[in-house]
Amino acid sequence: MAITKELSPLAVSRLTEPGFYRVGGVTGLYLQINDRGARSWVLRMVVGTKRRELGLGGFPTVGLADARNKARAVREQVENGLDPIAEKRKKREQLIAEQRRPTFKKCAEQFMAMKSAEWRNEKHRQQWANTLDQYAYPFIGDLPVNEINQRHVLSILKPIWTTKTETANRVRGRMENVLDWATAHGDRTGVNPARWRGQLDKLLPSPKKIAKVVHHAALPYEQLADFFQFLNKHAGTSAKALGFAILTAARSGEVRGATWEEIDLSKRVWTVPAERMKGGKEHRVPLSRRAMALLKTLPQRKTGLIFAGQRDKALSDMALSMLLRDVWPGITAHGFRSTFRDWAAEQTSFPREVCEQALAHALSNQVEAAYRRSDLFDKRRELMDQWAVFCRKKPQQTANKEKPTRKPAKSS
Repeated sequence: MAITKELSPLAVSRLTEPGFYRVGGVTGLYLQINDRGARSWVLRMVVGTKRRELGLGGFPTVGLADARNKARAVREQVENGLDPIAEKRKKREQLIAEQRRPTFKKCAEQFMAMKSAEWRNEKHRQQWANTLDQYAYPFIGDLPVNEINQRHVLSILKPIWTTKTETANRVRGRMENVLDWATAHGDRTGVNPARWRGQLDKLLPSPKKIAKVVHHAALPYEQLADFFQFLNKHAGTSAKALGFAILTAARSGEVRGATWEEIDLSKRVWTVPAERMKGGKEHRVPLSRRAMALLKTLPQRKTGLIFAGQRDKALSDMALSMLLRDVWPGITAHGFRSTFRDWAAEQTSFPREVCEQALAHALSNQVEAAYRRSDLFDKRRELMDQWAVFCRKKPQQTANKEKPTRKPAKSS
């Protein structure tokens, strides 16, 4: 049934028979009534060379006046060269895409899975997961990654920025990495709200100026011979691992993961591969005769580990700490690197760069690092031989058995 005149709201409300009814007022505007009696607005038009039908909503939710206004707006779009149906489809797809944006937690998990091949060990990945789980996920874990802004980042960092500065800065850096990854994958746009330079450095104090440096407690080198007397009374693997760590000035993790394949017994050299070094570079360690003698007391197990613990697995990071806890309270295994460094500075004439290379410290001067080609191995062998001799000196009189003095050590 075709009606050409402009219908009133009352006339429209009285239409009940199934069909299309032209209501007038705007060209191509119809009221559609289906076989079930449901009524809705339809705008028929030509877009380019194609005939189109666009729904404008149901009646009476959308009244006659609103339907005519919507129809006029659509007609204006067509006159401006737009396809209103394509535009509507595009907006719907954008909405669906927005709703399907991955959460921050999902992005973080995918980022860690992707980067895990670069990380030296599972512990590093676990540290990432633990810090994000404790500090970031409670605030933004379930948020779509594209919705995270500076307000969210600050709500995470401000409560811990001055009390746990080092941890807070690590959390910030890890959030920045995850959000950068999400941007690279097209899941968010704009400036990274966790970025320090040009962003958070204007809102938070510099971590270098407020962080409280906590050094590893170290044994004064004057008491080292006494300490070796203590070690000699313990035949366990932990005591031997600690002794080897002291004689080589190595980090405990490097010692606990050491394998026989890394040892050249004929040349007295221990080569620690890059993936097990903090700096990510291979490190050759000259072995003194005392370090070699210690190695000869250890069996060569099937696992290849030099210092194997229970079930032939690597010693835990707590093994050496527990050895020290009761007898030499406050002293850490890592602190013996500081003991070595203090001794080398005060009791020898070896150049600073030789001592730093013995500790596998990266050069802070980038120009010097660029030109340094040698690892000063021969000079380091002399240094480590003298260190081993010093460790073997007879202990001083310690009749009063005073506890070792705590002395700050540089973290490395």
